[in-house]
Amino acid sequence: MSIVIPKAEYPRPDRDRSERWVSLNGQWGFESADGVGEITVPFAWETPASGVGRTWLERAAYRRQLEVPPAWAGARVFLCFGAVHHRAVVSIAGVVIGEHTGGYASFEFEVTEHGSGELVVEVEAPADKRELPHGKQRSIPRDDYDGVSFTPTSGIWQSVWLEARGTTWVGPVALRGDSLNSIQITGTLEGDAASHGSVRARLLDEPAETALTLIADADGRFAGTLAPAAPRPWSPEDPHLYRVEFTTADDRVVLTTGLRSFETRGEQLFLNGERFYLRGVLDQGYWPATGLTAPDDAALLMDLDLARGAGYNLVRKHLKFEEPRFLHHADVLGMLVWAEPASTSRFSPAAAAAFEQQIAPMVERDGNHPSVVIWGLYNEEWGLDWDIPGSPERAAAAVTAYDALRGLDETRPIVENSGWAHVRSDLVDWHYYDEDPAEWAANVAALADGSGHDWAVKLGPDFVVDKSLYGSPDFPRTGVPILNSEYGAGFTSLERAWHLRWQTQELRRHDRFAGYVYTELADVEHEAAGLFDSERRSKDLGGLNPLDANAETVIVVDLVPRSAGADIPVPEAELEFGIRISHHGRTSVEGLVRAAWVPAGLPFAEPVDHETEVEVVAEPYRLSDPVIVRVAPYGRPARLQLWFVDEADAVRARTFVDAGLIEQPNRRGARPGS
Repeated sequence: MSIVIPKAEYPRPDRDRSERWVSLNGQWGFESADGVGEITVPFAWETPASGVGRTWLERAAYRRQLEVPPAWAGARVFLCFGAVHHRAVVSIAGVVIGEHTGGYASFEFEVTEHGSGELVVEVEAPADKRELPHGKQRSIPRDDYDGVSFTPTSGIWQSVWLEARGTTWVGPVALRGDSLNSIQITGTLEGDAASHGSVRARLLDEPAETALTLIADADGRFAGTLAPAAPRPWSPEDPHLYRVEFTTADDRVVLTTGLRSFETRGEQLFLNGERFYLRGVLDQGYWPATGLTAPDDAALLMDLDLARGAGYNLVRKHLKFEEPRFLHHADVLGMLVWAEPASTSRFSPAAAAAFEQQIAPMVERDGNHPSVVIWGLYNEEWGLDWDIPGSPERAAAAVTAYDALRGLDETRPIVENSGWAHVRSDLVDWHYYDEDPAEWAANVAALADGSGHDWAVKLGPDFVVDKSLYGSPDFPRTGVPILNSEYGAGFTSLERAWHLRWQTQELRRHDRFAGYVYTELADVEHEAAGLFDSERRSKDLGGLNPLDANAETVIVVDLVPRSAGADIPVPEAELEFGIRISHHGRTSVEGLVRAAWVPAGLPFAEPVDHETEVEVVAEPYRLSDPVIVRVAPYGRPARLQLWFVDEADAVRARTFVDAGLIEQPNRRGARPGS
């Protein structure tokens, strides 16, 4: 009987050594306070997929036999771990070969001299995670943000494997293609002849050979530039990747990157020198049976496909280092990624130091991916006690993290504290949740024109505070791109779709904004805010196609809606309102806005005979002037479909307005004064 290895793909396609590797995923022995049994690697011991399903276990040991292939004789052998939460002590045949602390970063140990034998991984995963980087994992004692935290992820939760390298091998290599015409290379040689050794770098898949020989310095460092004969930038429309082969006398590795720049100019974003508007979605990367670990490669691809199918061009991968295969798939598909480390939850010098220790591994592991265009750091002052403005030492921690990251990568914008209270950031991003459409529209307008910079944030059931965009009087009030990075509202899927439609159009109403990130792609445990449920199944969105709300070109309706299913009362006379177009294409577009009544709840279907139409001209990145749409009354609850067609009669944008009975809330039986 053949043995099925879970997640059997090579874990690092962006740093490919798959010619000589062995997966160690599968069944391991497992010893804990509960006794001796088995566990399926690489799934956290809290998950059903692990076969253990045990929460709040703080210590355990993994065991299996390690066998180095005989064909690797003479090579250097490495034992590699994608991630282990939180502290791992690794031994072979009773000899400790190394230990690692930090639940999200990848690590490896050379095991050449240890050979085959019993491999043991002893893991500590404290229940009290408050000073540990742990992101959305639940803690005991509780985090401040326990209400939005989920089942912990402990032990081995990303792939484990063996790989062979040469006696002088290529170590970490940074590839940067932000010049758009060449790939800048900085790296290190390691092993027997690293000092002053040579390495050959060659572009694969090119019509003519492009290669150079690099000589390392005394410390093994090397640098150089590879310039394709016909440079082809990476973009969402054309996600062209370059494979760079590095070879020494007995080592070979192939790295992947792209020619891509992403930068700020004043208050605007630019991708490869062209104006760019960010349409993002938050993705927490949780699955019901496997926790933080994707069940298989198809699941990673599915999330990217779902995001793209909903009209998004960026995924904000929230508070975790997603496995490298996800980022490689994003590279291949052309999906942009906002990457960020896991947070601590309470401030202390030790917690800040533990948070900062994630920065260099994040950049080293993921910095070559052209899909990664934004680095995030802290989130909503988590790990800073929600108090950057009131605490110089907490503000300094955010600045220190920013400076550390900027010192490692000068090619990407950095957000030092996502959500509010910015002290040193390349983007002014903000998180704002509001169930009232009128309040949402008014506050968003104030943030856009600069007349307002703060808003109420409910941090707990009885804890509401005013948060500001700015955590320091020294932070510039203009000249830095401003964008939303979390929003959404509603309890049911119909309500959430309603808010998605109207809140997104209000963001598009204001040309100052550089983009948005909707919360979120898929449900996680008790948090039912996703466009899809936790199994990635579609929800009832009341006829809304999210692609319409997130398109390059959208219709903005000049009205404030009343409630889900009844944006306006059923009109008794001719209905009249303004329509605008928000267009983020490269060139202007002219066309017609058409309108037609259809039965209530009906999804858009082509063709729909229109009852009226008006001409509109939309310029890139400039909200069009309003045009007036007038339609006769329908006489009963119905849906007014609106769509914009260009000169070729192709539909470029569409939305709808629901006319229904406006009911007053039922408060019968309420206590007096409530």
